[in-house]
Amino acid sequence: MEKTIEASLHEDYTHPIRDVLWGHIYMTEKLHALTVTPAFMRLGRILQLGPVYLVYPGATHTRASHSIGVYHLGRRLLQNLAERGASAWLSPEGVKSFLAACLLHDLGHFPYTHSLKELPLLSHERLTGSIILKEPVKSITAASGADPAFTAAIIDKEIDGNDDELLFYRKLLSGALDPDKLDYLNRDARYCGVPYGAQDVDFILSRLLPDKERGTNIDSRLIPNVEAVLFSKYLMYRTVYWHHQVRAATAMIKKALINGLESGKIKGEELYNLDDTGLFAILSEKTGGALAESVREGRIFATAAEIPHDQANLAALGKISSRALMEEQLAERMGKEGLKIDAQDIIIDIPEPVSFETGLYVEDEGRSFGESSSAFKTETVNAFIKTLYTVRIFIEQKYRESLKTFPQICDIFKQAVK
Repeated sequence: MEKTIEASLHEDYTHPIRDVLWGHIYMTEKLHALTVTPAFMRLGRILQLGPVYLVYPGATHTRASHSIGVYHLGRRLLQNLAERGASAWLSPEGVKSFLAACLLHDLGHFPYTHSLKELPLLSHERLTGSIILKEPVKSITAASGADPAFTAAIIDKEIDGNDDELLFYRKLLSGALDPDKLDYLNRDARYCGVPYGAQDVDFILSRLLPDKERGTNIDSRLIPNVEAVLFSKYLMYRTVYWHHQVRAATAMIKKALINGLESGKIKGEELYNLDDTGLFAILSEKTGGALAESVREGRIFATAAEIPHDQANLAALGKISSRALMEEQLAERMGKEGLKIDAQDIIIDIPEPVSFETGLYVEDEGRSFGESSSAFKTETVNAFIKTLYTVRIFIEQKYRESLKTFPQICDIFKQAVK
């Protein structure tokens, strides 16, 4: 069996792909066939970081290049784990299915992903699973040596499955040191030109220990690397992913989509399988596209106020509909203060939940990472979250000069949410 597992991870990987980040990446010819399907080619037309290029012009890499990078790291990870004993519970078909899942994990991803996260749509994981189970991806996945149903189940956790090997692969693909995170932190940092995301991937992969139930464990020598990943993630959110202009652009797209969905001009199913161009096209056709066009032209709403999360009534703003109502009330209260502004030109933005938990187990210390000798205790993680979670009010640029003091807007907002 071990020789068969070895063969499934090492033989026939002769098709080279040149990657900016990882150099030469090798696939089998049959795996490579998946990258030229229409479903995968769409990922080449979706920017990995959406509007981040407005702030960091180099951030024009795509979900296709990221997906190939995840496949590469997933293969390296599985090779190392198999050599350390994981081959005892791996099957050749399961290995090929995991590699296919790494490569295809974003097939159902939306463009401008954070713009659609709160909307009443199917998850991108569910969409990915359904694409894998349809032709032509289904047959090409099977031809690569993978089981399409098993591949879909690795990605879409809503698909029932209690198979130990399946659960193991799910842990590998979505964990503290998963190939997805290790690729996007490094890749996003490289293309944005910032140093924060760079990780010592070679050392991390060389030190991970296989665990049938948890996916991977670590020893204490990897604690600094886990800390680096957590801190890098924090810095990337603070400086890149949640940069105030990026959040403004994302919020503008989200508001345009909400308006389209609530008015009935856009149907939810019309938002599936779009690329960046398709998203802007449907917004232009169905809603007039003023907000979307402003984003495309770089005319981003200005930040009128920033309110720490502990000073804002988040419970009153948790739902999109609540925020829309609050925007109307805010415009009305501003009008009473002599600051005339249309509710459509105000956006209240609240960051979506983000986790800094690891779930890792430190073998030589016999305890979880959170209880280990790491400096990253619960209070540290909570401090990260507190710093990141800033409620912002964005306004159309034409009102910028009339709104002279941030404290005034903050006071009006706080009164409105009481």
